[in-house]
Amino acid sequence: MKRISGRLSRCLVVLGASFLLLAGTVWSLDDRDDQKTSIQKRIDESANVLKEIMGTPDKAIPDKVLKDAKCIAVIPSMVKIAIGFGGNHGKGVAVCRLSNGAWSAPAPITITGGSWGLQLGGQAIDLVLVVMNDRGMEHLLNSKFKIGADASAAAGPVGRDAAADTDWKMKAELLTYSRARGLFAGIDLNGSSVKQDKDETHLLYGKFVPFEDILRGKVSPPPGSGALEVTLRKLTNQANEHGELLEPKRMEVASR
Repeated sequence: MKRISGRLSRCLVVLGASFLLLAGTVWSLDDRDDQKTSIQKRIDESANVLKEIMGTPDKAIPDKVLKDAKCIAVIPSMVKIAIGFGGNHGKGVAVCRLSNGAWSAPAPITITGGSWGLQLGGQAIDLVLVVMNDRGMEHLLNSKFKIGADASAAAGPVGRDAAADTDWKMKAELLTYSRARGLFAGIDLNGSSVKQDKDETHLLYGKFVPFEDILRGKVSPPPGSGALEVTLRKLTNQANEHGELLEPKRMEVASR
Protein backbone atom coordinates (compact mmCIF):
# COMPACT_ATOMS: atom_id res chain seq x y z
CA MET A 1 0.00 0.00 0.00
CA LYS A 2 2.86 2.36 0.86
CA ARG A 3 4.48 1.65 -2.53
CA ILE A 4 1.22 2.36 -4.38
CA SER A 5 0.66 5.48 -2.30
CA GLY A 6 4.20 6.67 -3.15
CA ARG A 7 3.68 6.14 -6.84
CA LEU A 8 0.36 7.93 -6.69
CA SER A 9 1.97 10.88 -4.94
CA ARG A 10 4.71 11.08 -7.57
CA CYS A 11 2.12 10.96 -10.35
CA LEU A 12 0.17 13.76 -8.74
CA VAL A 13 3.33 15.85 -8.42
CA VAL A 14 4.18 15.29 -12.13
CA LEU A 15 0.62 16.08 -13.20
CA GLY A 16 0.60 19.17 -11.02
CA ALA A 17 3.90 20.38 -12.48
CA SER A 18 2.65 19.72 -16.01
CA PHE A 19 -0.55 21.65 -15.31
CA LEU A 20 1.40 24.61 -13.93
CA LEU A 21 3.70 24.57 -16.96
CA LEU A 22 0.74 24.47 -19.36
CA ALA A 23 -1.11 27.16 -17.43
CA GLY A 24 1.99 29.33 -17.40
CA THR A 25 2.30 28.98 -21.17
CA VAL A 26 -1.35 29.94 -21.70
CA TRP A 27 -1.09 32.87 -19.31
CA SER A 28 2.06 34.11 -21.04
CA LEU A 29 0.28 33.96 -24.40
CA ASP A 30 -2.67 35.86 -22.94
CA ASP A 31 -0.31 38.46 -21.49
CA ARG A 32 1.44 38.80 -24.84
CA ASP A 33 -1.92 39.33 -26.56
CA ASP A 34 -2.97 41.83 -23.87
CA GLN A 35 0.18 43.81 -24.64
CA LYS A 36 -1.23 44.63 -28.06
CA THR A 37 -2.98 47.99 -28.23
CA SER A 38 -6.57 48.30 -29.43
CA ILE A 39 -5.43 49.61 -32.82
CA GLN A 40 -2.89 46.80 -33.26
CA LYS A 41 -5.66 44.27 -32.62
CA ARG A 42 -7.87 46.13 -35.09
CA ILE A 43 -5.13 45.91 -37.73
CA ASP A 44 -5.00 42.13 -37.23
CA GLU A 45 -8.80 41.98 -37.51
CA SER A 46 -8.67 44.01 -40.73
CA ALA A 47 -6.19 41.53 -42.22
CA ASN A 48 -8.50 38.65 -41.26
CA VAL A 49 -11.52 40.38 -42.84
CA LEU A 50 -9.68 40.73 -46.16
CA LYS A 51 -8.46 37.13 -46.07
CA GLU A 52 -11.92 35.76 -45.30
CA ILE A 53 -13.68 37.86 -47.95
CA MET A 54 -11.13 36.90 -50.61
CA GLY A 55 -11.31 33.28 -49.46
CA THR A 56 -14.84 32.98 -50.90
CA PRO A 57 -14.31 33.27 -54.69
CA ASP A 58 -17.95 33.83 -55.70
CA LYS A 59 -18.36 36.61 -53.09
CA ALA A 60 -14.85 38.04 -53.25
CA ILE A 61 -13.68 41.44 -54.45
CA PRO A 62 -12.79 41.04 -58.16
CA ASP A 63 -9.08 40.84 -58.94
CA LYS A 64 -9.53 43.69 -61.42
CA VAL A 65 -10.84 45.93 -58.63
CA LEU A 66 -7.91 45.11 -56.34
CA LYS A 67 -5.47 45.59 -59.18
CA ASP A 68 -6.78 49.11 -59.94
CA ALA A 69 -7.47 50.18 -56.34
CA LYS A 70 -5.87 53.43 -55.19
CA CYS A 71 -6.68 52.92 -51.49
CA ILE A 72 -8.42 50.37 -49.28
CA ALA A 73 -10.13 50.96 -45.94
CA VAL A 74 -11.27 48.11 -43.68
CA ILE A 75 -13.65 48.59 -40.74
CA PRO A 76 -14.08 45.33 -38.81
CA SER A 77 -17.35 44.90 -36.91
CA MET A 78 -18.89 48.29 -37.60
CA VAL A 79 -21.97 48.55 -35.39
CA LYS A 80 -25.26 49.55 -37.02
CA ILE A 81 -28.32 50.00 -34.80
CA ALA A 82 -31.79 51.23 -35.70
CA ILE A 83 -34.87 51.87 -33.57
CA GLY A 84 -36.73 54.46 -35.62
CA PHE A 85 -33.48 56.41 -36.03
CA GLY A 86 -30.58 54.50 -37.52
CA GLY A 87 -26.90 55.04 -36.87
CA ASN A 88 -23.56 53.40 -37.49
CA HIS A 89 -20.12 53.71 -35.98
CA GLY A 90 -16.90 51.84 -36.52
CA LYS A 91 -13.13 52.02 -36.39
CA GLY A 92 -10.61 50.63 -38.82
CA VAL A 93 -7.58 51.44 -40.93
CA ALA A 94 -6.87 52.77 -44.42
CA VAL A 95 -3.90 52.18 -46.72
CA CYS A 96 -3.02 53.68 -50.11
CA ARG A 97 -0.94 52.37 -52.97
CA LEU A 98 2.45 54.02 -53.37
CA SER A 99 4.28 54.86 -56.61
CA ASN A 100 6.41 51.70 -56.29
CA GLY A 101 3.29 49.50 -56.13
CA ALA A 102 3.61 48.75 -52.41
CA TRP A 103 1.04 49.80 -49.81
CA SER A 104 1.44 52.57 -47.26
CA ALA A 105 1.51 52.13 -43.52
CA PRO A 106 -1.99 51.87 -41.97
CA ALA A 107 -3.82 55.06 -40.99
CA PRO A 108 -6.47 54.70 -38.26
CA ILE A 109 -9.94 55.92 -39.28
CA THR A 110 -13.46 56.19 -37.91
CA ILE A 111 -16.77 56.08 -39.77
CA THR A 112 -19.93 57.58 -38.26
CA GLY A 113 -23.35 58.21 -39.77
CA GLY A 114 -27.08 58.05 -39.33
CA SER A 115 -30.34 57.82 -41.24
CA TRP A 116 -34.04 58.43 -40.56
CA GLY A 117 -36.78 55.98 -41.37
CA LEU A 118 -38.95 53.18 -40.01
CA GLN A 119 -36.26 50.72 -38.99
CA LEU A 120 -35.78 48.11 -36.34
CA GLY A 121 -32.76 45.91 -35.84
CA GLY A 122 -29.05 45.79 -35.21
CA GLN A 123 -25.96 44.11 -36.55
CA ALA A 124 -22.20 44.11 -36.76
CA ILE A 125 -20.80 44.60 -40.25
CA ASP A 126 -17.35 43.99 -41.65
CA LEU A 127 -16.94 46.84 -44.11
CA VAL A 128 -14.39 47.33 -46.90
CA LEU A 129 -14.16 50.58 -48.88
CA VAL A 130 -12.13 50.53 -52.09
CA VAL A 131 -11.05 53.89 -53.55
CA MET A 132 -10.93 53.55 -57.32
CA ASN A 133 -9.69 56.87 -58.71
CA ASP A 134 -7.52 59.89 -57.93
CA ARG A 135 -10.48 62.07 -56.97
CA GLY A 136 -11.61 59.56 -54.36
CA MET A 137 -8.04 59.30 -53.10
CA GLU A 138 -7.85 63.07 -52.66
CA HIS A 139 -11.03 63.00 -50.56
CA LEU A 140 -9.48 60.33 -48.34
CA LEU A 141 -6.19 62.23 -48.04
CA ASN A 142 -8.09 65.27 -46.74
CA SER A 143 -8.53 63.22 -43.53
CA LYS A 144 -12.29 63.84 -43.49
CA PHE A 145 -15.08 63.43 -46.05
CA LYS A 146 -18.73 62.41 -46.31
CA ILE A 147 -19.84 59.49 -48.40
CA GLY A 148 -22.42 60.60 -50.95
CA ALA A 149 -21.81 64.31 -50.42
CA ASP A 150 -18.06 64.52 -51.06
CA ALA A 151 -17.32 61.11 -52.56
CA SER A 152 -19.77 59.02 -54.57
CA ALA A 153 -20.14 55.39 -53.57
CA ALA A 154 -21.62 52.25 -55.10
CA ALA A 155 -21.92 48.63 -54.10
CA GLY A 156 -18.94 46.87 -55.65
CA PRO A 157 -19.18 43.93 -58.07
CA VAL A 158 -18.37 40.54 -56.57
CA GLY A 159 -16.64 37.40 -57.79
CA ARG A 160 -12.91 36.92 -58.33
CA ASP A 161 -13.39 36.63 -62.11
CA ALA A 162 -15.84 39.54 -62.49
CA ALA A 163 -14.83 41.83 -65.35
CA ALA A 164 -15.48 44.90 -63.17
CA ASP A 165 -15.80 47.18 -66.19
CA THR A 166 -19.37 48.45 -65.73
CA ASP A 167 -20.67 52.00 -65.17
CA TRP A 168 -19.28 52.26 -61.64
CA LYS A 169 -15.78 52.72 -63.04
CA MET A 170 -16.73 56.10 -64.48
CA LYS A 171 -19.07 57.22 -61.69
CA ALA A 172 -18.17 55.80 -58.29
CA GLU A 173 -15.14 57.00 -56.38
CA LEU A 174 -15.72 54.37 -53.69
CA LEU A 175 -16.80 50.76 -54.00
CA THR A 176 -18.32 49.29 -50.86
CA TYR A 177 -18.26 45.69 -49.69
CA SER A 178 -19.99 44.53 -46.53
CA ARG A 179 -20.30 41.22 -44.76
CA ALA A 180 -23.29 41.38 -42.46
CA ARG A 181 -24.28 39.31 -39.45
CA GLY A 182 -27.64 40.41 -38.09
CA LEU A 183 -31.09 41.65 -39.07
CA PHE A 184 -30.36 44.09 -41.88
CA ALA A 185 -30.41 43.02 -45.52
CA GLY A 186 -28.04 45.73 -46.72
CA ILE A 187 -26.31 48.94 -45.77
CA ASP A 188 -26.65 52.56 -46.86
CA LEU A 189 -23.53 54.61 -46.14
CA ASN A 190 -24.73 57.89 -47.67
CA GLY A 191 -24.07 60.73 -45.26
CA SER A 192 -21.56 58.74 -43.23
CA SER A 193 -18.45 60.65 -42.25
CA VAL A 194 -15.01 59.08 -42.64
CA LYS A 195 -12.12 60.77 -40.85
CA GLN A 196 -8.74 60.18 -39.29
CA ASP A 197 -8.80 58.74 -35.77
CA LYS A 198 -6.29 61.05 -34.10
CA ASP A 199 -6.25 59.25 -30.75
CA GLU A 200 -5.55 55.85 -32.32
CA THR A 201 -2.96 57.44 -34.62
CA HIS A 202 -1.10 58.73 -31.58
CA LEU A 203 -1.40 55.32 -29.91
CA LEU A 204 -0.09 53.47 -32.98
CA TYR A 205 2.81 55.78 -33.87
CA GLY A 206 3.65 57.16 -30.46
CA LYS A 207 2.85 60.67 -31.68
CA PHE A 208 0.39 62.39 -33.96
CA VAL A 209 1.20 61.90 -37.65
CA PRO A 210 -0.84 63.72 -40.34
CA PHE A 211 -3.13 61.45 -42.34
CA GLU A 212 -1.57 62.39 -45.68
CA ASP A 213 1.96 61.69 -44.43
CA ILE A 214 0.94 58.14 -43.52
CA LEU A 215 -0.94 57.40 -46.73
CA ARG A 216 1.73 59.00 -48.94
CA GLY A 217 4.34 56.63 -47.53
CA LYS A 218 6.29 59.21 -45.55
CA VAL A 219 6.38 57.03 -42.42
CA SER A 220 7.43 53.42 -41.93
CA PRO A 221 4.91 50.75 -40.93
CA PRO A 222 4.64 50.67 -37.12
CA PRO A 223 5.05 47.59 -34.91
CA GLY A 224 2.01 45.36 -34.98
CA SER A 225 1.05 46.05 -38.62
CA GLY A 226 2.88 43.11 -40.18
CA ALA A 227 -0.19 40.87 -40.62
CA LEU A 228 -2.00 43.47 -42.74
CA GLU A 229 1.13 44.22 -44.76
CA VAL A 230 1.64 40.52 -45.57
CA THR A 231 -2.05 40.01 -46.45
CA LEU A 232 -2.14 43.02 -48.80
CA ARG A 233 1.07 41.94 -50.53
CA LYS A 234 -0.27 38.42 -51.05
CA LEU A 235 -3.67 39.58 -52.35
CA THR A 236 -2.05 42.14 -54.66
CA ASN A 237 0.27 39.52 -56.15
CA GLN A 238 -2.66 37.14 -56.66
CA ALA A 239 -4.72 39.88 -58.31
CA ASN A 240 -1.88 40.84 -60.64
CA GLU A 241 -1.11 37.25 -61.64
CA HIS A 242 -4.77 36.32 -62.08
CA GLY A 243 -5.44 39.48 -64.06
CA GLU A 244 -2.62 38.66 -66.49
CA LEU A 245 -4.05 35.17 -67.02
CA LEU A 246 -7.56 36.51 -67.69
CA GLU A 247 -6.65 39.33 -70.07
CA PRO A 248 -5.60 37.16 -73.06
CA LYS A 249 -8.82 35.16 -72.78
CA ARG A 250 -10.93 38.32 -72.85
CA MET A 251 -9.01 39.67 -75.81
CA GLU A 252 -9.51 36.37 -77.64
CA VAL A 253 -13.25 36.44 -76.99
CA ALA A 254 -13.45 40.06 -78.12
CA SER A 255 -11.64 39.29 -81.40
CA ARG A 256 -14.25 36.69 -82.28
